[in-house]
Amino acid sequence: MNDDKKPTMSYYVDRPTVDRKPPKKRGNFFSYFLVALIAAIIGGVIASYIAPTYLYGKVLPTPNIYKDGVQNSKQEININTKDNISAVTAVAKKSVSSVVGITTVEVVRDFFWEREVEGVGSGVIVNSDGYILTNSHVIGDGKARQITVLFENGDKKTGKVLWFDSALDLAVVKVEEKGLPVAELGDSDKLQVGQLAVAIGNPLGLDFQRTVTSGVISGLNRSIKVDSTNIIEDLIQTDASINPGNSGGPLLNERGEVIGINTAKIQTGEGLGFAIPINSVKPILEQVIKEGSFNTVMIGIQGLEVERYESALGVELNVDKGVIILEIVPNSPADKSGLRSGDIIVSIDDNEIENMNQLKKILYKYKKGQKAKLNIIRDGKEKTVEIVLDQIKQ
Repeated sequence: MNDDKKPTMSYYVDRPTVDRKPPKKRGNFFSYFLVALIAAIIGGVIASYIAPTYLYGKVLPTPNIYKDGVQNSKQEININTKDNISAVTAVAKKSVSSVVGITTVEVVRDFFWEREVEGVGSGVIVNSDGYILTNSHVIGDGKARQITVLFENGDKKTGKVLWFDSALDLAVVKVEEKGLPVAELGDSDKLQVGQLAVAIGNPLGLDFQRTVTSGVISGLNRSIKVDSTNIIEDLIQTDASINPGNSGGPLLNERGEVIGINTAKIQTGEGLGFAIPINSVKPILEQVIKEGSFNTVMIGIQGLEVERYESALGVELNVDKGVIILEIVPNSPADKSGLRSGDIIVSIDDNEIENMNQLKKILYKYKKGQKAKLNIIRDGKEKTVEIVLDQIKQ
């Protein structure tokens, strides 16, 4: 018997023992949530209070969202309604002392007898030496027998009319007084629809002196027909309340500058107020203050708007608008320039002409000796005539 035995093959191999560290215990969800919450609170405090005050603009560049210490966005426009109230208050404080009350006594004839009619309106001081701008209808279009001007301090002065024009509905009154508070004149050519407008005057009489109303510029270049012969043009429309007694008072912008003279002569609907642009009277004021009166230049014609001429005579002139010359004043600028009866004036220096009142208003811009180009239609053909303007003989 053979005792030798063959070794037995094993399919299992002994592997070296490796020391393994036990896995770390994971924190629970609440601890992570608590850390994140604390971090968020600290970050919010830094972003909202510390960064805008101590870091931005000093350590870090200021982002657009924190310009001027407030949150700004190019996509957002923040409007504070208190701003309008502050602006109106500031305008009133600046301008109210330059607004005056005007009372008048006018004699009206009824058939065989006469009676006195009292009127009340407003005005605005435009020169410290006693020059006051108001409406022409406030002083009865020059017919008022007595004019009294009432100032903010309670003083009363007698007024004298230096100039008026019912077509423009403007007048200049003078009182003998010095050192008066003067309103600042603005530029009515720069007005925009939606701009703040403040009206000051005496609505419904002197019991409501220097009442302040506000609104916006509702429209520009409005034309309103006052009567059969007079159209007031280039008016400022506003929703600031304007009532009888406000007439002649100022319409002001957000800087307290006079941009127009209110007129309650035109009342076409509720919530519609109108003012005459201040720029239309500036050249007149300049001459009145300098020379004591205003001398209008003239062309030297008697004319009628085309529409009324066609209607009266039943003819067709084949012209949409303009003024037809009916008569030439001898030795006038029109006579010297070769204008003829029957010529139709359609424009003067690119300003379109529709009626005689409009032509008259445009001539306020010119002085004696200045030249103007008239575009006319003669015998159905267009023609340009140069004219040298002269003053109306007083």
